[in-house]
Amino acid sequence: MEKNIKHSKEQSLIIILALLFLGLTIWWACLNFLNLGIAIDSNKQIFAASYQILALFGGITGLIMTRRWGGHRSLLGRALIFLSLGLLLQSFGQSSYSFYIFFKQIEIPYPSIGDIGFFGSVIAYIFGVINLARVSGFKFSWESLQNKLQIVIIPAALLMMSYFMFLRGYEFDFSEKLKIFLDFGYPLGQALYVSIAVLTLVVSRNMLGGIMKKPIIFLIIALIVQYLADFMFLYQANAGTWSVGGINDYLYAVSYFFMALSLIYIGHTFNTFQEGRSPEGGIIDTNTA
Repeated sequence: MEKNIKHSKEQSLIIILALLFLGLTIWWACLNFLNLGIAIDSNKQIFAASYQILALFGGITGLIMTRRWGGHRSLLGRALIFLSLGLLLQSFGQSSYSFYIFFKQIEIPYPSIGDIGFFGSVIAYIFGVINLARVSGFKFSWESLQNKLQIVIIPAALLMMSYFMFLRGYEFDFSEKLKIFLDFGYPLGQALYVSIAVLTLVVSRNMLGGIMKKPIIFLIIALIVQYLADFMFLYQANAGTWSVGGINDYLYAVSYFFMALSLIYIGHTFNTFQEGRSPEGGIIDTNTA
């Protein structure tokens, strides 16, 4: 009975999340593709300040779910905590940008206080996927990486190549050291967490009978879309072509949706295994290694 109640609650969370995302998608499409005779610019600014509700919903839901798995005392608990904090840090960044737009009424500076949240989320996601990989049974050592090195190198190489390809004309202004750090820190950090997430998918597919496949696929989609959104923002910010409420903001909304969906499914997946066994009889270690 208790498991059925938890399953029902998670289904309700998914429905609420999907409805929020659908509503935001329709709103964004109307603002960008339909001539409704409304104040488009001001409504785009409101949209840009509003879609962080997906990040807040996912972050708070994820933190609540960590209590089921021992919170910070377990690997899974720590994975959920860091991934949830990543979403909440994204929300902090969004709120900071909205502050510049609505209260200071100035063009968003880069770098700004919002980058504390945005770059902080990169660090949080790295720690999150590392703990998730350890839940799946992977141990980070040189010996274990040798056989799977290509899984780490290939995604990282592709992501870094795309970055350097589009910014090959990058001009280094060493009077703006923080900007240079962020310009390169964002894609390099994101390449790292996407690589570890791909590694986690491969390991979990082989070791746990595929039970982690769906949530980790959602996680990988979220991380890749966020990489694309951050890359687009950096590119447009450097070129002076970024505009509020456009495709860049929508990509962030898509990323938040899939990250929140991943956190809900991670919680749901392990509801079935409260005694620590998968359907195939394999042991699932959610405790501190």
